[in-house]
Amino acid sequence: MDHPASTMEARSAVTAAGPRSPYAGAPKRALDVLGALILLPGALLAMGLAAVATKLTSPGSVLYVQRRVGLGGREFTFVKVRTMVPDAERETGPVWAAPRDPRVTPLGRLLRRFRIDELPQLWCVLRGDMSLIGPRPERPHFVGRLRRHLPSYDERLLVRPGISGWAQVHRPSDTCVADVAEKLSYDREYVHGLSLGLDLRIAIATLGVVITNRFPR
Repeated sequence: MDHPASTMEARSAVTAAGPRSPYAGAPKRALDVLGALILLPGALLAMGLAAVATKLTSPGSVLYVQRRVGLGGREFTFVKVRTMVPDAERETGPVWAAPRDPRVTPLGRLLRRFRIDELPQLWCVLRGDMSLIGPRPERPHFVGRLRRHLPSYDERLLVRPGISGWAQVHRPSDTCVADVAEKLSYDREYVHGLSLGLDLRIAIATLGVVITNRFPR
């Protein structure tokens, strides 16, 4: 666990600077809110069907709630449709997902395939904790470790985390520190090149990944 003083210093460092693009402020936030409101009716229908299917096929709660690290190193409550068996980390503690992870339910694989499990995060967008586009938020347990291994990791905390992001349309889910290091290069590129054009490009690429389930190399 990080020492409180070092955590405060890190938060000060990441909030002292940020993307210089004027789009990074109010314009991006306004588009986030507008986009979330436009997507919400269809998302509510999809989430309702997913909730019923989850309840019928697996014991436990429908939603999965975690603490994640967002803008400036601040923690927030993150929510998604549960795709794993109940208490999936009870014996192991926090771990990254694995290819063909046995903890994921058959329905969960389908929900993940079409990213339906991520739809509850539209609420996080409306609340201001997340953006539609940005680096994916990580759990506090892993952030301390990643800061030690990857000196430039804090750069991804200069913007709100996103439901989709530049790294997410290029690479699949993280399974180890090496995966995070590879994705970090995309996250840094996004933070320093933040623009409306890049966000639109990522939104279109996200649709492509959802439809084809393939990542560009």
